[in-house]
Amino acid sequence: MRNISLLVSYDGTGYHGWQCQPNAVSIQEIFQRAVEKVVNEPVKLYAGARTDAGVHALGQVVNFRSQSGIDLNALPRAVNSLMPRDIRLTDARQVPDEFHARYSATSKTYVYSILNTRFDSPFYGRFSWHIPYVLDIPSMGDAVAAVKGSHDFASFKKKDETYRSTVREILRAGVRRRGDFVYVVIEGTGFLRYMVRNIVGTIVLAGRGRLTLADFQEILDSRDSDNAGPTAPAKGLLLKKIRY
Repeated sequence: MRNISLLVSYDGTGYHGWQCQPNAVSIQEIFQRAVEKVVNEPVKLYAGARTDAGVHALGQVVNFRSQSGIDLNALPRAVNSLMPRDIRLTDARQVPDEFHARYSATSKTYVYSILNTRFDSPFYGRFSWHIPYVLDIPSMGDAVAAVKGSHDFASFKKKDETYRSTVREILRAGVRRRGDFVYVVIEGTGFLRYMVRNIVGTIVLAGRGRLTLADFQEILDSRDSDNAGPTAPAKGLLLKKIRY
């Protein structure tokens, strides 16, 4: 029995997130069906992150156990031949038996893309949030830097979602402008549902001069999601990398 790790990229636009859903098409459903056909046996997939509907991934990691003797160098091409073009398996390798895509992860890095131009673009609409107003990048950077370290992030969770603990650790957080785009990069050991999107929606208010650093800190400390800014659209969020 081999433990096989897969690296997967996808455009999440047309899917109801990674995880299988009873009444909606998910990435896991499509991907698992293709893998099972290639290895010729049922498999159980474990994903490093459960991305939400409309969220994309460059570095989703998945593992499964299989008795198949298929050449892992040939596995990506075989699986990709059975999948739509918006999902791609880019690497397959055997890993130690104790490896688990979710529980072995030490950090996850998300990148949020904002197209900051007067008019929207027909080319980037699936992968970015268009904001036509001038954004103050230093103010956004100061605000997002406040999330670094271990904090109770209840203010930025999905409303009405319950957790045993809403404390999470953020290792890196920053904002940078590259041409017409503004990128928010956040790396952490774990995240609450909608956490990154709610943080982004809130620091955009700082970028528009509607929120000070003190205001942002007060929202974080309040542990009340009613105080946060709007939830940024899912289409701008990308799971870039999972570290092990």
